[in-house]
Amino acid sequence: MYADGLRFVAAARAVDRGDWSTSVVRSVDHPAYPVAIAAARRTLGIADSPAGWQAAAQVVSVLAGAALVAPLYLVALELFGPTAGWLACLLTFLVPTTGHVLGDVLSEGVFLLAWTWGVWCALRFFRAGAVRWLVPTIACAGLAYLTRPEGLLLPVALATTLMLTPLAASWRLPRVAWLKAAALIVLGPMLVVGPYVAIKGGIGTKPAVARLLGTAPKSAATAVERERPLDADQSAWTAFAMAWRGMFRAVQGAVTTPLLILAAIGLIRRTPAIDAGRSRGRLFVATYGSMWMLALVRLYATGGYCTPRHALILALPLIAAAAHGLARIADRVAASLPDDSARLARGLTCAAGVALVAGVWGPRSLAPINAESVGYRQAGSWLAAHSAADARVLDLKGWAMYYADRPGYSFADYTASGADPGLRYVVAHDAFLIGEWPYCQAIRDRVGGRPPIASFPDRPKKGVSRVHVFDLTPDVARAGDSATH
Repeated sequence: MYADGLRFVAAARAVDRGDWSTSVVRSVDHPAYPVAIAAARRTLGIADSPAGWQAAAQVVSVLAGAALVAPLYLVALELFGPTAGWLACLLTFLVPTTGHVLGDVLSEGVFLLAWTWGVWCALRFFRAGAVRWLVPTIACAGLAYLTRPEGLLLPVALATTLMLTPLAASWRLPRVAWLKAAALIVLGPMLVVGPYVAIKGGIGTKPAVARLLGTAPKSAATAVERERPLDADQSAWTAFAMAWRGMFRAVQGAVTTPLLILAAIGLIRRTPAIDAGRSRGRLFVATYGSMWMLALVRLYATGGYCTPRHALILALPLIAAAAHGLARIADRVAASLPDDSARLARGLTCAAGVALVAGVWGPRSLAPINAESVGYRQAGSWLAAHSAADARVLDLKGWAMYYADRPGYSFADYTASGADPGLRYVVAHDAFLIGEWPYCQAIRDRVGGRPPIASFPDRPKKGVSRVHVFDLTPDVARAGDSATH
C-alpha cells in the first residue's frame, strides 16, 4: 500500500475500537475514509489482521472508484455532450494514476466520488438557476471535506463563481435566485462542516494545509517530503519556476501527455455555449480548476512536492476535455463521408483512440501497485515469522512494522530509537544506508556496520528497492546463520 495508507488504517482501527479522540480529534487525516474502512471490515467479516485491514481499505477504494463512473459521465455530459461522456469514463480508468490510486489504501476514491457528484450538482444549479440543486451540492462538498481538506474548495469555488456572474450578461442569474444561492452557499457549509472544524480547531491539521494557508513555515530544506533538498542559495524566481514545473509535471502524470494534447484540442474546438446556464457551468469549472492549479503551485513552493494524485481534481475535467477532443477528431474524419458511413467512421475513430491509449498505458495501469516497495512487505513477513511479538523495530517507512504487527519507530519518532536499549531490528532499503540526509545517518548509526540478517527480494530486481533487515543483538551471528532467526 501507499505510505499514507498506514495512517488511514491506524485511524480505522481507532474507529473500530471506539477511540474517536484518536480517529477524529487528533488524527491529521479527515475521518470519512477511516470510518468507511472500519465499517467495511465489520460488514464483510474480514480478519482483524494487517492484511485484513488493507483488504478492507482497498474494497472501499475500489467500490468508490466503480461508483465514480456515474458522476464522471454526467459531468462530461454537461460540459461536452454524450459522446465525450462515455469516452471520458473509459479514458479516466485507462490512465495509470487513476487506476492505481483507486485501487490503493488512499482516500482519493471516496473523496472523488463525493467531489464529482458535487460538481455535477453545481453544474445543474448553474445550468437551471434552481437553488434546490445547491442542497445536494453542499452535502457532497461536506462529505468531500470530511474525506480530504481540499473538499472545501467546492463551496469556495461556488461562492467565487456566484460573485462573478453579475459581471457579464451571459452569466447573470435572476436577482432572487442569486440572493438565495448566496445565503445558502454561506450558511450551508457552516452547518455541514462547522462542527467538525470547531472540534479540530481549524480547517485541517495536516502540515501541508497549514503551509498552504500560511499558518506554518515552509518545509525544512532536508524534509523527507521534498523531492530534493532545498538549495541554500535558491532565488525566489527559481523557486517560483520550479513550483510551476512541479505542478505541470503532476498534472502531466495524472492526465498523460497524449491526453493533454487531446484536451487542448477539445478546449479549442469546444462548441459555443448555447445558453447562459452552460456559460456559468464552464465558468465554475474554470474557477475551481484555476484555484486548484494555484494551490498545487503553492503546495510545491512550501512543501517541495506535488504528485499526480494531488492533481486529480484538475485531471478529471481535463480528461473529459480530451474525450471531447477525440470526439471532434472523429467528427472531422466522418465529415467527408456519406451519411450511412459517417456514424461507423466516428465509432471506429473513437474506438481506435481508446485502443491506442489502452495499448500504450494498459500495461502500466495493470501493473502491481507500489511494486517497487514489495521488499518491505516481505521483510514484514520475515519479522512476523522470526521475531518475538514485542521485538521493537526501527523502520522509517513503517511498512515492515505494519505487516509484522510489531512495535517500534518510524519516521515520525525515529530520533527516539537511539535511546532505546531494547531496539532489536532495523529495516531499511539501500537509499537509507547511503543517503546524506540526517535520517539516513541515524539508520547507519543504529546499524553500526553490521551485515543484514536478511534481504528482500533475495536477488536485486530492476525497479524494486532492496530492503535489508539488521539484527542489533550484540552477540548476533552473521547473515545466513539460521540461529539468529
